[in-house]
Amino acid sequence: MIELRNVCKTYVTNGRHKVVANHITVVFPPRRAVAVLGRNGAGKSTLLRMISGAMDPDSGRVIRHGTVSWPVGFAGSFHADLTGLQNVRFIGRVYGVDTDELADFVADFAELGDHFNLPVRSYSSGMKSRLAFGVSMGIHFDTYLVDEVTAVGDASFKSKSELLFKQRLSESAAVMVTHTMGQVRRMCHHAGVLENGNFYFYEDVEEAIAHHERVMGSNDKGDE
Repeated sequence: MIELRNVCKTYVTNGRHKVVANHITVVFPPRRAVAVLGRNGAGKSTLLRMISGAMDPDSGRVIRHGTVSWPVGFAGSFHADLTGLQNVRFIGRVYGVDTDELADFVADFAELGDHFNLPVRSYSSGMKSRLAFGVSMGIHFDTYLVDEVTAVGDASFKSKSELLFKQRLSESAAVMVTHTMGQVRRMCHHAGVLENGNFYFYEDVEEAIAHHERVMGSNDKGDE
């Protein structure tokens, strides 16, 4: 379970203030997948980074009950000069898991072939995301943070990723950023919309999707 209590976050760019979290208070329940919806630039990835602990809020508290993964779509923690295998073993040691078992799991799942033994700097962005997703799914967390990761790869890999993610949700929770409404309907129990720094949480996924579509429709009209 994750609790946000009165969380605030503001960026200042070229003298202009951009509020991405305006006194957000919400509880992400255990063993439930919650989609985070919102337009591009609303701050969804920033919200995930604050939940993970990679970024601090300006004020307020993020309370984590149990273990929380890094944002799965975020591969910035990999050392570019180490191979995929070496990165996996290093992460396994950090989290205290069997490094051989983790390496075997990731090698099989990520489908990197010979690239698994090459430096990560030689990887495409998709390969890095597949490696990151494989490592995350290979380690048990009470809450998984997912940032569009299952959009990576061909149809077969997407299907495999989604199936594995659903298996993990039988024992764990997830906070998932996605722009794919079909994925929200298939995989999420609840959803919320992040807009203008406010987070609107809905028990009913369809209500959240309707809110999100209204927001996107108003943005489209504003661009005309």
